[in-house]
Amino acid sequence: MNSKNQKIKIVADAEAMGRAAAETLVKHISESLQTRDVYSIALSGGSTPRRLYRLLAGDSELRGKIPWKRVHFFWGDERHVPPDHPDSNYHMAFEAMLSRIPVPPANIHRIHAEDPDADQAAGDYVRDIRRFFDIASGEIPRFNCVLLGMGSDGHTASLFPGSPALGEQKRLVVANWVEKFQSYRITLTVSVFNNADLILFLVSGKQKADALQAVLEGDWAPDRYPAQRIQPKHGSMLWFLDRPATKRLDVNRRGPQLD
Repeated sequence: MNSKNQKIKIVADAEAMGRAAAETLVKHISESLQTRDVYSIALSGGSTPRRLYRLLAGDSELRGKIPWKRVHFFWGDERHVPPDHPDSNYHMAFEAMLSRIPVPPANIHRIHAEDPDADQAAGDYVRDIRRFFDIASGEIPRFNCVLLGMGSDGHTASLFPGSPALGEQKRLVVANWVEKFQSYRITLTVSVFNNADLILFLVSGKQKADALQAVLEGDWAPDRYPAQRIQPKHGSMLWFLDRPATKRLDVNRRGPQLD
């Protein structure tokens, strides 16, 4: 791991991770909005960020520190399902947080994955991103923050091992065919993630230990472990790891700690 602009924070469990990530995010929002009008974040799916979302909406102290009308929500990836589907990343974030906070509907930029044509949904999302960031074709948006997790196979967002999206150099969003699910996933591409001001990587559970060790300490194998491709270009990346996920890591090679 290149530790120059990456740091690790190890916590006891997933609950502690949600708290630590929430506090970090609230601080980053506050600092960022001192010099800009709005804050943009790309959300992720999964059980670990759900805890984070519930805290942001349900903890009165954290919730009160966020000027919700100035925060715009995007998604790093989405399943090819309608927004009310149980597998939808949007649905999870809406139930856990967005339905419980005073955010204007115009600030919610979901991927319209109910479109039968996944490529069309990806193209529509690109247009929404370009409008918001006021960028032209060929330019890369700079999110204030992107949230990411990692699967036990080393995938992140919907960038799966060996999938077509890994080699994408030009497009911002792609409909990525995932062979093991026999379905499309709509995902931001590596260049977009790497252009963010802050990347928060949340990894929890002993089932992630082997992949995490490979990603952080193993040889460079980004087609096999796509999470290795996430390398911030300008900003910084914070890894939030719980103890079960770190059981295979060499303590002498973890890099700098936040605390």
